[in-house]
Amino acid sequence: MASQPPVCDFGWPAGDAERPGVDGKMHKIFECRGDNGLLVAFICNHCPYVKAVIDRLVRDAKDLSAIGIGTVAVCSNDADAYPQDSFENMQRFAEAHGFPFPYLHDADQSVARAYGAVCTPDFFGFDKDLKLQYRGRIDASRKEVAPEGTRRDLFEAMRQVAETGEGPREQIPSIGCSIKWKDAA
Repeated sequence: MASQPPVCDFGWPAGDAERPGVDGKMHKIFECRGDNGLLVAFICNHCPYVKAVIDRLVRDAKDLSAIGIGTVAVCSNDADAYPQDSFENMQRFAEAHGFPFPYLHDADQSVARAYGAVCTPDFFGFDKDLKLQYRGRIDASRKEVAPEGTRRDLFEAMRQVAETGEGPREQIPSIGCSIKWKDAA
């Protein structure tokens, strides 16, 4: 079922957390920031929306790094109910797509809850002071491959954040599969 996040809550502060990365190291979210900001992407391995955009996210993360925006991806899905999103499968997914950023496992789902993430992919773009400036889509594609020349909404928004410290006032929310929450015990 497709879910859509709420509109950007400009100025909302990012939260830090330390989680294991697919590279076998522990990573703090804030350590992934660049001089001009931070992109936190909630993704998973099996969602058709993520699969459709993952190579563009990798491209955008590389391009954003060049302008001082760091990127970190987080998988918060319940891996017991969705074994495709297990840590081992996260490692395979990151390697297959050449992730240039840390991919963190949020097994207890506390990071997703703290951020208010609702779907995969769900993008949170922060300025250099780690205040939210973008909560929108990567581009106009959904579960399809974007046609050549499709506007790069996420990249353009984060470039604006890097240059001005402010995100665009008009943003189109991302759309994706709902985060697979664990049953409350």
